[in-house]
Order: sequence, then C-alpha cells, then structure tokens
Amino acid sequence: MADSIHKLIASCGFVDLPVDEDLNLIAEINRLKQEKNAVILGHYYLSSDLQDLSDFLGDSLALAQKAAGTKADIILFAGVHFMAETAKILNPGKKVLVPDLKAGCSLADAAPGDQFAEFVRNHPDHKVISYINCSAEVKALSDVIVTSSNARKIVDSMPKEQKLIFAPDKNLGNYLNSVTGRDMVLWDGACMVHEKYSLEKILALKADHPEAKLIAHPECERPILLIADFIGSTTALLEHVGQDPAQAFIVATESGILHQMKRKCPGKLFLPAPSLDSTCGCNDCSFMKLNTIKKIYLALLHEQPELILSEELMERAALPIRRMLALSQ
Repeated sequence: MADSIHKLIASCGFVDLPVDEDLNLIAEINRLKQEKNAVILGHYYLSSDLQDLSDFLGDSLALAQKAAGTKADIILFAGVHFMAETAKILNPGKKVLVPDLKAGCSLADAAPGDQFAEFVRNHPDHKVISYINCSAEVKALSDVIVTSSNARKIVDSMPKEQKLIFAPDKNLGNYLNSVTGRDMVLWDGACMVHEKYSLEKILALKADHPEAKLIAHPECERPILLIADFIGSTTALLEHVGQDPAQAFIVATESGILHQMKRKCPGKLFLPAPSLDSTCGCNDCSFMKLNTIKKIYLALLHEQPELILSEELMERAALPIRRMLALSQ
C-alpha cells in the first residue's frame, strides 16, 4: 500500500498499550479534544458507539467537505486510510491521526499506484475519474475525484466525446455507465463488503418480508442492483428511508448505517442484506470495525499514529479533490 513517498508513522505498540479500567474514556477523549483543539471525523460504517462519539459523522463526500473547512489543529479520522489521506491532502499543515494503522480498504488496495499509472499511460486520450475510495497515489494520477453521492453529476459534466477511465470500483463504474450512457474504461477493482451479498438469500428474505423494499449502494454487483427498489449513496439511502412511506427495508450496504436509519426512523424495520457467508447475516467492513474508543483515546493522548504524505504527492492529489468539491457545490 505504501511507497517511498507515502508512509504512515507510528510508535510501536500504541494501540496495544494498557489503559486503566476505571478511566472514563469518553470524558478523557473530550478533555483531550478541548486541550489539543482536535476534531473526530467519523464514517457511517463505524460501530454505533463511535458514530455517537464523532464530532462530525458523514459519508465520504461530507467528510471531505468537513475536512476542507475544519479549524481544528488535529484531525482524528475514525474510518480507513484513504479517508485520512484525503483529510491530510486538504490540510497539509495539520496533524492527521488514525486510530489503527491496519484500517485499510480492500477497494483502495485493489489499485496499486504503479500498476494504475501504467494503465493510465496505456490510455493516453482518456480523462481519469477516480472514486474517492483509492490511495493518494491514484488520486494524484486522476483528473477528478468522485464519491457515490456526486459521481453521476460529475460524469455527466464531461463532454460526451471525451473518453474516460473510471477507477477503482468496476461495480460503481458499470452502474454509472448504465445510467449515463457512457462507455468508460473500468479498472478491475471491487469492495469486499459489497461483493459478498447473496442474491438467492436476498430473494428469500424478500419472500419472508414481502412488505420490505430493497435499497442498495451502487458498489453492489449488478444482479443486486437490478432487483433493488432504490439505489443510492450511503447518505442517499439514509435520506430515502425517511422519505419513503414503506415501513420495512432490506439494506444492501455496510450494516453500520442501520444505526442511523433506526435513529431517524425508530418505528421502521431495517434488515441487513444477507451475505454469501452462511455464518454471518450481514456484511461488515472489518477494517472500519478496527476503530475502537480505546484506540481513539490512545491516539489523541500520544498523537500517534500520524499520517504523513510528501508535499509533492499532496499537491498533485489535491487538484482532483478540489475539482470534485467545486463541482459538488
């Protein structure tokens, strides 16, 4: 994942340090945030306790927008590496902390920077649109970044005659091709969470709950999207369940979002879409779930692990991110 211009610095063993069992970690985190002018940015896919702890909770677009405007001196990103990288790229002079160095992303890892650079060189007449779920190196090779919230708008903004590459998620890329009429060249990557849904089990669940509507994230595979009643980004799914009069939903995205759906609509039923894995009734992002309250406390206390990126890489990666932010206004 890392190369000579992209590294994560951490003192060994911070996440494993013992903590006094009598310590009120929430109170200590709040104290440290105030003392250090720190902010905690959290994603909807975190566990429910960390969602409640975050100062700002959102999807990738909202988090990028929040990171771009924060006045905090320290940003603790409770999420995965590519999200923390985006915050650092938009705030090169601020300290960005990640609670656990192992919190990566299968989709970002599916597009190594050197291999993607060669792919781009082999398509010299193409503009590059990259999903925000990618490494800083891939962002630096891109013309514009998108999230699932704004991808269609940004693809539609490109001239029809312009040839396009879309990376790294082939499922989102296929979905965008289908709704925009484009023929973008797709990088062969996918999210391990959204590829594990079982069409057979979802149909069986729908049969058991005929009143339930299936809502799905566009990172899901095409057979799931074809039977979905609504397709949208994480935020769009959350907004949709509040607007749709239906009282039950089968949700095909990371199950962390169910916490917010239940808070928004406490009287409705939310069922996680079943996985191919017979031992699990839902799909969780194991990387997201590496974040814990203890790790957040230790990261703020020691200001480690800290994300470090080279200035040259941040300058190149910032351009396509800021283009996205401008186009999303």
